[in-house]
Amino acid sequence: MWKEFKEFAFRGNVMDMAIGVIIGSAFSGIVNALVNMLTSVISIATNGIQFAEMSLSLAGTAIVYGEFIQAVLNFFIIAACVFAMVKAMNRLHHKKETPAPDVPSAPSAETLLAEIRDLLKEQAVSGPSAAAPEKEV
Repeated sequence: MWKEFKEFAFRGNVMDMAIGVIIGSAFSGIVNALVNMLTSVISIATNGIQFAEMSLSLAGTAIVYGEFIQAVLNFFIIAACVFAMVKAMNRLHHKKETPAPDVPSAPSAETLLAEIRDLLKEQAVSGPSAAAPEKEV
């Protein structure tokens, strides 16, 4: 059982996923700071309105719809950040891959044999005198 677990845990895909989770958790701090900064800018642009504090009172019950608006806004900011990060990574990845130069492939054995056959046919048609010079006696 330990051997199977070790094979599973140290496969490339699992290790790549673990690294992705660690980097993702570190990246979440950066994204949260950006979200806080952008929501502050939006608050300034909307004359100090705090979305999270928006609510509606109905029959003595407060319906806090502002938190939903704040969550949707956070989602779009985070989605934009992830999109920008993936786009940048793809751009870097494509620059590393340079196309291989076009190298003509070697002719197949059938092609070479066909060429030899054709040359032998040409020599047979033109006669043995064309193939070998005559000796003078």
